[in-house]
Amino acid sequence: MSNDNDIRQGRHCVFKMHVHLVFVAKYRRKVFDGDAINRLRTIFAKVCADFEAQLIEMDGEDDHVHLLVEYPPKVAVSNLVNSLKGVSSRLLRKERPDIQKRYWNGVLWSPSYFASSCGGAPISIVRQYIEQQQTPH
Repeated sequence: MSNDNDIRQGRHCVFKMHVHLVFVAKYRRKVFDGDAINRLRTIFAKVCADFEAQLIEMDGEDDHVHLLVEYPPKVAVSNLVNSLKGVSSRLLRKERPDIQKRYWNGVLWSPSYFASSCGGAPISIVRQYIEQQQTPH
């Protein structure tokens, strides 16, 4: 994975953006085992790479998963989430027919998700920094 101090740059920007995502199995069904979590980790890393993002950390339990993703500003989090959920559901269904039986009517993920921006300085420090800027006269 990446060093926490790596600041990425694009053609016209410098950035370090992270999002914490949580995906829940439909009706919180107990779908995942250790092998499924490991396979999801691989699938999520590949999808992130397609978006020029990076999966920093991923783990989960039998009914949900947590992801920490570093992503560029040109990526909409909602588009990333839709791709992560769609690709993972399709590939897991194809590769693990035993898990497909635990899907709810062919659906793996709940349509909702949790997303939280994270990383960098705490909001109070950023606010203090902005307040201390010298307004020109």
